[in-house]
Amino acid sequence: MEYLRDHCCLTFWVVYIALLGCIYFCDKKYNMLRDVSASYPKPYSFSRVQLAWWTAIVLAAFISTSLAQKHIITLLDSTLYLLGISGATMAAAKVIDTADIRNPDIQRIQDSKSENFLLDILSDENGISIHRFQTVIFNLVFSVWFIRFVINMNTIPEISNNNLILLGLSSATYVGLKATENSVNTQPSVNEVIQDEAKGDAAIPKG
Repeated sequence: MEYLRDHCCLTFWVVYIALLGCIYFCDKKYNMLRDVSASYPKPYSFSRVQLAWWTAIVLAAFISTSLAQKHIITLLDSTLYLLGISGATMAAAKVIDTADIRNPDIQRIQDSKSENFLLDILSDENGISIHRFQTVIFNLVFSVWFIRFVINMNTIPEISNNNLILLGLSSATYVGLKATENSVNTQPSVNEVIQDEAKGDAAIPKG
């Protein structure tokens, strides 16, 4: 039992670190974890980071426990739901971003330059926000518990429905408030100002 636990632990960390290295490489080369943005460097996207984070954890757990048990394990429904929450969060965030990009009156905070990883995923238009902070903390706590269970028990844990609901509600709150993060630009454009001035000059009678 001790040998299996040590073997699973070593395999998990080797695979997990390798996956994080691949994610880091893809981000540096292809901006995989970044928002669609006109700025450089592009800011990090929380929804993309969340999906990459759980994908790496679940895949490392799947590989390490399968090798420890010497057969391909069957992923539990709760694990699939966990990945589904992350995938749905990213999909919803993508829909919101696409709508904002197509609206010329929207001033997108995603077009601001990246400050650093933590500030990017924790901040909205007003700085660090409580709903983003809550979502990050919940995901971090559950990931630590998930990894400890895999390493100690050589298997993937069953996540209770209430815990899945908690993570789902947290992600839903993030998505709901993300839709209101970018404000509509009510300031007149340069062309509008020039046109208004031209109309004003034309309305002045010449003496």
